Amino acid sequence: MLNLRTCAAKLRPLTASQTVKTISQHRPAAPRTFQQLRCYSAPVAAEPFLSGTSSNYVEEMYYAWLENPKSVHKSWDIFFRNANAGAAPGTAYQSPPPLTTSLSTLSQAQSLVQAQPNVDKLVEDHLAVQSLIRAYQIRGHHVAQLDPLGILDADLDSSLPADIITSTDKLDLAVFKERLRVLTVGGFYGLDESDLDKVFHLPTTTFIGGNESALPLREIIRRLEMAYCQHIGVEFMFINDLEQCQWIRQKFETPGIMQFTNEEKRTLLARLVRSTRFEEFLHRKWSSEKRFGLEGCEVLIPALKTIIDKSSEKGVDYVIMGMPHRGRLNVLANVIRKELEQIFCQFDSKLEAADEGSGDVKYHLGMYHRRINRVTDRNITLSLVANPSHLEAADPVVQGKTKAEQFYCGDTEGKKVMSILLHGDAAFAGQGIVYETFHLSDLPSYTTHGTVHVVVNNQIGFTTDPRMARSSPYPTDVARVVNAPIFHVNADDPEAVVYVCNVAAEWRSTFHKDVVVDLVCYRRNGHNEMDEPMFTQPLMYKQIRKQKPVLQKYAELLISQGVVNQPEYEEEIAKYDKICEEAHARSKDEKILHIKHWLDSPWPGFFTLDGQPRSMTCPSTGLNEEDLTHIGQVASSVPVEDFTIHGGLSRILKTRGEMVKNRTVDWALAEYMAFGSLLKEGIHIRLSGQDVERGTFSHRHHVLHDQNVDKRTCIPMNHLWPNQAPYTVCNSSLSEYGVLGFELGFAMASPNALVLWEAQFGDFHNTAQCIIDQFICPGQAKWVRQNGIVLLLPHGMEGMGPEHSSARPERFLQMCNDDPDVFPKLDDFDVRQLYECNWIVVNCSTPANFFHVLRRQILLPFRKPLIIFTPKSLLRHPEARSSFDDMLPGTHFLRVIPDSGPAAQNPEQVKRVLFCTGKVYYDLTRERKARQMEADVAITRVEQLSPFPFDLLQREAQKYPAAELVWCQEEHKNQGYYDYVKPRLRTTIDRAKPVWYAGREPAAAPATGNKKTHLTELQRLLDTAFNLDAFKDLA
Repeated sequence: MLNLRTCAAKLRPLTASQTVKTISQHRPAAPRTFQQLRCYSAPVAAEPFLSGTSSNYVEEMYYAWLENPKSVHKSWDIFFRNANAGAAPGTAYQSPPPLTTSLSTLSQAQSLVQAQPNVDKLVEDHLAVQSLIRAYQIRGHHVAQLDPLGILDADLDSSLPADIITSTDKLDLAVFKERLRVLTVGGFYGLDESDLDKVFHLPTTTFIGGNESALPLREIIRRLEMAYCQHIGVEFMFINDLEQCQWIRQKFETPGIMQFTNEEKRTLLARLVRSTRFEEFLHRKWSSEKRFGLEGCEVLIPALKTIIDKSSEKGVDYVIMGMPHRGRLNVLANVIRKELEQIFCQFDSKLEAADEGSGDVKYHLGMYHRRINRVTDRNITLSLVANPSHLEAADPVVQGKTKAEQFYCGDTEGKKVMSILLHGDAAFAGQGIVYETFHLSDLPSYTTHGTVHVVVNNQIGFTTDPRMARSSPYPTDVARVVNAPIFHVNADDPEAVVYVCNVAAEWRSTFHKDVVVDLVCYRRNGHNEMDEPMFTQPLMYKQIRKQKPVLQKYAELLISQGVVNQPEYEEEIAKYDKICEEAHARSKDEKILHIKHWLDSPWPGFFTLDGQPRSMTCPSTGLNEEDLTHIGQVASSVPVEDFTIHGGLSRILKTRGEMVKNRTVDWALAEYMAFGSLLKEGIHIRLSGQDVERGTFSHRHHVLHDQNVDKRTCIPMNHLWPNQAPYTVCNSSLSEYGVLGFELGFAMASPNALVLWEAQFGDFHNTAQCIIDQFICPGQAKWVRQNGIVLLLPHGMEGMGPEHSSARPERFLQMCNDDPDVFPKLDDFDVRQLYECNWIVVNCSTPANFFHVLRRQILLPFRKPLIIFTPKSLLRHPEARSSFDDMLPGTHFLRVIPDSGPAAQNPEQVKRVLFCTGKVYYDLTRERKARQMEADVAITRVEQLSPFPFDLLQREAQKYPAAELVWCQEEHKNQGYYDYVKPRLRTTIDRAKPVWYAGREPAAAPATGNKKTHLTELQRLLDTAFNLDAFKDLA
C-alpha cells in the first residue's frame, strides 16, 4: 500500500514555513549547492537573470528568503512566492516598481502576494480531496461491512484506516465530526468542517459524479461510503493497468449502478429457495449422515449460476469447475443439474458397491452434463471435476482440463471454454498449490485466459480461528501476485453477491485474467453435520444460533418491497419440496451405484456403449523404414531458412544424421521417432516440465534458438508432415505439484493425445506426491476415469548425490495393485494384464524399447498412466544404441529381454541367472566380460516391472534349471525393486528356489554424496553378483 500521508505531502505545494522546516532538516552544513525544487518545462533563459554564473547568488538569496522573507528585496520576495506556488519561470518574475510608482500600483503588487495563499489553499484542498478519493479506493474495503455475523473484521483488523473519514457507525454525526476533526483541522487533509459544503472538481480517476463533474465534499464522502464501505469491499488498486482500474471504478462507483428488476429479484429468490431447501431436505431425511452442507453460504448457488449465465451470454459454452466437499452435493443438484434421485440414493446404506472400481464418497464425485441455459437459451456444458479430500489439489487439474478443451476446439482466447474454481478460506490461504496454480495463469502454454475464483469464506478452518490460520489480512491475498481483482462481499446480501458475480464474469470476458469473489459467510453447523463447533468457537456459534437464514431475510425484504407476496413465496418452497420428495421416492429403486454416471470426462466413441475397450489386442508398435529415416532426417536438420543455431548444436545434429545413415538410434532419436510417428497419425503430443525443451541433460533439443535474433525459435517436430497433429513442448515454471496436476487434467480431456510430464530429476517428483497418490494411482478405481499420462523420471545411481539419483521406484511399485502371491490366469495375457493394472511401470534399457513403450501407450485400446524411469548416462552411452531392425513393422515392446549370448546357447551349464532392470545391465555385462563368465552367468532384463511379467519370467527360470536366481540392482536394498520383485519371482517358480539379492545395503538416503564411496559400493555389488559362492553359507 502507498503511504498516502507521504504522497499528499509531496503533491501539495509547500508553504514557506514548511519549506524552511524541510530544507533545514536536509540542508548540508557546507559547502551548500543549489537544489532545484521544481522541474520547469520552460527553458531557463525565460528569466534573464537565471544562468549558471548567477546560480550561487540566487541560491544564497533563496536560503535567506526561506529564513526571513523580509530580508530580501520585494521583487525577490514576489519571485520566490510565485515560483513556489507553481508559476512558470517567465511569469514568476515581476520588475520592481520604479521610484516614481504610485501607491496604487505598489498596492496591486502587494495584493498579488497576499492573494497567493488563497490559490495555495484551493490547490491544497483539491489535492486533499483527490487523496481522500484515492484513500477510499485503496482502503475502503477495510471498513466495509462484510461479516454477516458482525463479530469479526474480514481483514482481521478492527482499527480504522487513518486516512478514511468513516466509522463502523457509518456517518453517525458525533463520530463523523470527531473523525473529521482529527483528519482535517491541522491534520492530514488540511480541510475544515466548513469545507463539507464546498464544491470540488472531481478527478478523472473516479466515477462517483455520474454525469456531474463537481460535487460538494459531503456528497463526495457519502458516495465513496456507498461505493466502498457497505456490503462490498473492492481490492484493485494494486493493479498496474490504468484501463483495468478505471473499468472497476466505473462498475462500483457509478451512482445507482447496482439496480435489479423485479424479475431478477424473483429469480434470485427462487434460486435461494432451491439452495436452502435442498440442504434442509437432506437434513430431514438423513440427519446423522455427513454431507458437508452449504448452510451459512446458501448464496453460493445463485452466485455460481450468475457467473455461468453471464459467461454464457458472453459466448462461453463449456464451463469446467473444481471445488472442495462443502456444498458439493448442492452444486451438483442445483447448478449442474444432476438427477436428484442419483444423489439421494447415495445415502442409502443398502446400496450395493460400485459397478466398477472401489468408488468414492458422494461428496468427492464429479459430473459432466450438457443442457440448455434457461437465461440465455444457449447450450452449456458443465463439468465438475472429481477431487480427493486434499483441499485445492484439484485446482491445477481443472486448469489443465480447461486448457485441453480450449486447445481441441481452437479456442485460443478462452472465449468458449472457461474454468471456475471454488475454494475454502483456510485452504486458499494455507495451501501452496494455490500459489503454484496462480503462477501458471499467464504462462503461454498454461494460461486458460482467466479463471473466476469463488472463495466460500466461512471465517473458520475446521476448528481453527482465522487469526491463527493466516498472516495476511484476507485469505485471498495470494491472488494479488497476478494482479487479480478481489471482490469481498457479505454473503447475507444476495443482491450484492449477484452483482459482484456479474462483474467478475464480465471482467473475465473483457480482460481474460483471473478474478476472485470472496463470499464472507459462516458455517451454520460444525465441520460436518456430526461435529460440535461449540467446543472451540463458543461465541461465534452463539451468534450463529441467533442468525436468521439468508433466505428468510431476503424473502422478508422482497415481501416488504412488494416484489413477491407471502403466498407466492410459500408456493415456491412447496414446489421444490415436492420435486425433492418425488426424487426421493424414485431413488429407492436404485440398487447399485453406477460410478460411470458420475464421470467428469467422458470420451465418446473411444469405448463401447457399456464403457468397455473395443478389443483386447495391441497392434505392432513398429514403423516402416521410410518413416524412421524421414523423421531422423528432420531431427538432424534445421527446417527453417536463415536460421543460425549454436555451433555445439550443429555437431549434435550432425551426429544424429550419421546415426540415421547407419540405421541406429540413441535415446533422444528414439523419442523423436516415437513422437513424430504419432503426430503423423493425428495424435497430439504435449511434453511439459522443467527445461524439457532442451532437456535437463542437453540431449533433446526440440526447440532450436536463433543465435542472432531474440526469441526466434524453431520446433522441427512441427515440420514433419503436411497434415500432422501439432506438437507442444513447453518449459514449465519451477513447480512439480502444480504442473503435474495441470498435465493430468490436460490428459483427461481426450484419449487421442500423448501427454508427458518430465521431472528435472526423478527425485523431484515427490513434491507432486499428492497428485501421484490421490489422482494418478487410484483415479480409475475411485472415479472410473482412465488417464494415459506419462511420467518421465530420470533415475540412476551415478555418484551425483542423494537428491540426483533416485526416482524412488519402490514407492510406485508399492502402489501397484497386482497380487504378488497369485500367478494370473489370463487370456491375451500381456494386454489383459495391462487392462487390469492401475498403472504401468517400466525401466527401459534400450532406445528401441523406449520407442515402443511410447507408441504402445497410444495404440492400446484403453488408457493407463505410464511411469518410465529414464536414464541419464545411457543417453550418451555408446552401447545404449538400437538398430532400425528393432523398430520395424512386426516389432513390439519387450516386457523382458532375455540373455542372447553364450549362456542362452547352453542353458543347462549356467550356474546363475541375474535378473535386473535399467542401467545396471551395462555395468553387469561389462563386469561379466571382464571376468570371462559369459557362459556361467545369464543376465535377464525386466523392462516392464508392473504389471509383473509372470509368464515370461517363468519361462526364463525354467530355461536355466541348475542356476541360482539373483535379483541385482544398484539401489539400496530397502529401496529400488527388490521388495516388489522377490515375492513375485518366487510365485513364478512355485517358491522352489530362493531369490538372492545383489546390491547396495539398506540405507536411509537414496545415494552417497561421495564419489569414491559410490564406486566402492558399485564394485561390491558386482563382486557379489559374480561370486558364485556368495550365497552358499546362506542356503
